[in-house]
Amino acid sequence: MVRNQVATFMGGAFIVVILSITTCYAQSAIFQESIYNVGKKLKPTNSSLKVMVGDQAPQFTLTSVGGDKISLSDFRGERNVVLSFVPAAWTPVCSEQWPGYNIVKDIFDKNDAILLGITVDNIPTLYSWTREMSLWFPVLSDFFPHGEVARKYGILRSGGISERALFIIDKKGIIQYIDVHDINKRPPLEDLIQGLEKLNIK
Repeated sequence: MVRNQVATFMGGAFIVVILSITTCYAQSAIFQESIYNVGKKLKPTNSSLKVMVGDQAPQFTLTSVGGDKISLSDFRGERNVVLSFVPAAWTPVCSEQWPGYNIVKDIFDKNDAILLGITVDNIPTLYSWTREMSLWFPVLSDFFPHGEVARKYGILRSGGISERALFIIDKKGIIQYIDVHDINKRPPLEDLIQGLEKLNIK
């Protein structure tokens, strides 16, 4: 059984949350036969980041799987925003990463944060894929113009997919956390949670 211990600092109290994530990450096993085998490992990163912590986050408007137009500016002054860019639908690591956020939705809520999932896939592909994972957060298509948002952030790889990247953007629209992760690995949940918690320590 896989267990992650996520240490969070909330309201002055040090809380250790034991996350039993076997069931969650096993979700991808349900549709394992549909997962594309990417073969050999890819170069961990293959882009040039165009933003840094402290920058105003580049604005965008994208269409969600549900058909809504969602803009980063929709949350300005209202919610913190986490952008989760993943390379491609129906691939192994991506199909494990996003279901992992289902088990920490309460931590996003406690930190007044919304999660936006973004890939360069088209809507029909994302619709089919995300239905298998029962995700609570909006998933947006950066398909056309292809990878435009990923390009703004400097995380569009030369092969046309995005990096596996996380950005935490505060209510003022300022980037407070960046993790352009090894594309072959799932970013640790605890690192993202600690980034969210820091928004409340000022």
